[in-house]
Amino acid sequence: MLHPFTNNKFTNLPTLFKMKKYIAFLLLTAVFPTVTCGRLSADDRTFSIGKNLTIFNAVFRDLDLLYVDSLKYDKMTADAINYMLSQTDPYTVYLPEEDTEDIAMMTSGEYGGIGSVISQRNNTIYISDPYEGMPAQQNDIRAGDIISAIDGVSTEGMTVSDVSARLRGTPNTVINLQLKRYGEENPIERTFMREKIQVKSISYSSVVADRTGYLLLNDFTDHSAIEVKQAINEMVKQHRIRSLIIDVRGNGGGLIDEAVKIVGYFVPKGTAIVTTKGKEKSSERVFRTPSEPVYPDMKLAVITDRGSASASEILAGAIQDLDRGVIVGERTFGKGLVQNIRPIAYGGHLKVTTAKYYIPSGRGIQAIDYSNRNEDGSVGRVPEHLTSEFTTKNGRKVRNGGGILPDTLSNDERTLNIAYYLYADNLYFDYATKYKHEHPSIPSPDLFELSDADFDDFTAFIKEKNFGYATQTEKYFNELIEIAKYEELYNRIAEDFESLKAKLVPDIDENIKENKDDIVQLLTTEIIKRYYYQKGEIAYSLRTDKDLKIALDILHSEEKYNRILSNE
Repeated sequence: MLHPFTNNKFTNLPTLFKMKKYIAFLLLTAVFPTVTCGRLSADDRTFSIGKNLTIFNAVFRDLDLLYVDSLKYDKMTADAINYMLSQTDPYTVYLPEEDTEDIAMMTSGEYGGIGSVISQRNNTIYISDPYEGMPAQQNDIRAGDIISAIDGVSTEGMTVSDVSARLRGTPNTVINLQLKRYGEENPIERTFMREKIQVKSISYSSVVADRTGYLLLNDFTDHSAIEVKQAINEMVKQHRIRSLIIDVRGNGGGLIDEAVKIVGYFVPKGTAIVTTKGKEKSSERVFRTPSEPVYPDMKLAVITDRGSASASEILAGAIQDLDRGVIVGERTFGKGLVQNIRPIAYGGHLKVTTAKYYIPSGRGIQAIDYSNRNEDGSVGRVPEHLTSEFTTKNGRKVRNGGGILPDTLSNDERTLNIAYYLYADNLYFDYATKYKHEHPSIPSPDLFELSDADFDDFTAFIKEKNFGYATQTEKYFNELIEIAKYEELYNRIAEDFESLKAKLVPDIDENIKENKDDIVQLLTTEIIKRYYYQKGEIAYSLRTDKDLKIALDILHSEEKYNRILSNE
């Protein structure tokens, strides 16, 4: 029962490739009528599947026998399967044998390797985000280091997947890396042992105000509940916290059982948290809290955003439905589908949606209706008028069909300005690499401030890099001009078009001044990561976090907290 991390989509493909996919789709919709066979009787389904498999086998064999060129059997079959599954939902996917390790990573967060995120740019693979306390960081491998060779094998021409496969391996095996580092003339060599890497579910926890704890929960793997309990216990022991903020922003989900256990720390034993229902009787299950609550009286706030999905929504939704705490932030993603991973032939696996889930009030939160596609195959959100009203434990009104709507709703006020184009061009990353080389240390994340001299130096740096960009407005305007020319309208108002076009070209110097605050925040975040890693990045971001401030304000006011949770 997992939230998906990847999806196979077939868009923006060359015409010939699209044609091949379409042929495969025609074959497989005949072979596996998955959308409609649920309405057939068991006997009819068995006959239909057998009949169409026979047709598919006949087509495949004759194609192999008669087609003028040789066929790539494995690729054709995988493409056909993937296209078939794309007609269900984005979470039902085929995982071939070579992805078996990724399955273990999904459920446990564990793998053998060096403990770093890698990226690719300009045909080079580089370290982008080493994890604190893990082999890469402990052996002084830094963000920005280019990986030129692994165990004596050059990485030239390799993809991220190729390099990742070589970096991963059995724990306690030796690995040798050759690196190129900014500011160093000679290559750097590091030899060390791979280790079992367990990515923690909680990347940060701290007391953020008087007797108020905070924890950032990244996912729901098989050790998440234990991590949450340990983090809370530590804050209770050290600081006697009475209130807790659980941040699930960007948390894509994971194991349902772990979400249920976490909710169980705050509500009575045996409380129904989520119910799953599907086609098969075996998919119907009620998940109840397994133990007595550890923190029955602790005040709670959960912070969500549009990236909070699946198990995150179960946690937030159950807390809301049971009136056990307040929800702050953005409306969640709206993924109310449950997946199981099933082994299939030759080492592969099928991750398949087997059920929908419903939280304590009885509502489902699935926002997109994959069962009713438009004629072009697209899908849309469940319309508001088709949703239903439910009530929480205290009688508050909530609705289904659109994720979890927070009790205190905030909006993303960010705009697409020059600050984000600088980010897309990796200029914050590159400058932070330079900054780290020139500054051996900086103050702690709660004290560090980017100076005006640093900002001016960054401005000079991006000019040296010949930074320039075209806004989305400019791109769409150029398309409008082409359409106007095609419709023979352009010549009538050509002067107006050209005048407006000139005004849409960004004034980089002016845009930098106008958006200095956003630039400073993003640049400071990247610099702090070089010295204090992920924890430093989070600690800095919380200094100006609006949703955190709202949550604290509610938790520190009995009147506000109780008013939200009561049916008044």
